[in-house]
Amino acid sequence: MNNERINRLQEAMARAGIGHAFIANGPDMFYLIGYATLPLERITALSIPAEGDAVLFVPRLEAPRVPEGTVEVVPWDELDDPIAMMAERCRGEDTLAIGDHMWSVFLIRLLEKVGSPRLIPASEVTRKLREVKDETEIDALRRAAAGVDRVLARIPREVRFAGRTEKEVAADITRMILEEGHDEAGFAIVASGPNSASPHHEPGDRVIQPGDAVVCDFGGSVDGYFSDVTRTFSVGEPSAKLVEVHSVVHAAGTAARDAVRPGVACQDIDRVARRIIEDAGYGEWFIHRTGHGIGVEVHEHPYIVEGNDAPLARGNAFSVEPGIYLPGELGVRIEDIVVCGEDGPDTLNQATRDLMVVE
Repeated sequence: MNNERINRLQEAMARAGIGHAFIANGPDMFYLIGYATLPLERITALSIPAEGDAVLFVPRLEAPRVPEGTVEVVPWDELDDPIAMMAERCRGEDTLAIGDHMWSVFLIRLLEKVGSPRLIPASEVTRKLREVKDETEIDALRRAAAGVDRVLARIPREVRFAGRTEKEVAADITRMILEEGHDEAGFAIVASGPNSASPHHEPGDRVIQPGDAVVCDFGGSVDGYFSDVTRTFSVGEPSAKLVEVHSVVHAAGTAARDAVRPGVACQDIDRVARRIIEDAGYGEWFIHRTGHGIGVEVHEHPYIVEGNDAPLARGNAFSVEPGIYLPGELGVRIEDIVVCGEDGPDTLNQATRDLMVVE
């Protein structure tokens, strides 16, 4: 069976001196063969030698879920020992790549049977493959971004904020994510008033008040590829402080997106956004990286952060999401997904970045 992604992985393994890779659960499995495994006590493992055919060891009761035509499927029964099957495939290899999401109990049992080969995270080779999206992947990301853009357009018309809890507003957004074409709703942050100064606030029972800033960060998946968007709302007329902070974040995001092109270091995109926020006097309140890669995971490589001097490449997909968080007062974040194009940025989210007023 010809699987172009597995072929590329095997070439990368051979260059790195990796004899065998085992991928169990998680996004690498989906990326390589389009199979979303269930995290069960019965192991499912994709066994990939540097040379030769890959096979998928799968519990027999799960085998009907595996997409046809990707790799050879080897079902195992309740009385079989799938770890022994895996060990037989890699016996004698000096170096194994182990999927980042493999349960430790499975790895321990495998090592009991094969001794002490050198182990490396499989992500050391899979990340380079996944970082550069092909046109099919970009299309899925674009459709996901368009879906959350439609949600953003609906929010001011359909969602009441004042007098309702963060949880209630988050439930409305989650419902709309599904209504606008996502296969699943992954998350919906609704952070109001002083909670908006907490970037990853969990929606709670706080009742949203007139005058609050509300940060809404949400997304889900379309054909296995994620959306992730953030906008900041004002409940009623915004305060002068909220308008000021929002304008700074807006400018930082615009400048960072405009700086995207092949060859520019990831950290330089972060520096562009951070410089604008620092020059406005809010540098100490920009407390996270400017962005993260996105694809079959919400957060993946490349990371747009100081210290990452890797150059952007055509097909890299990532968020640009500067923010300012004033403890006990308010927070603002604006987030868009950007693909590095041949000559510059391809911004997937097109929803307005203006400070939106809601009731």
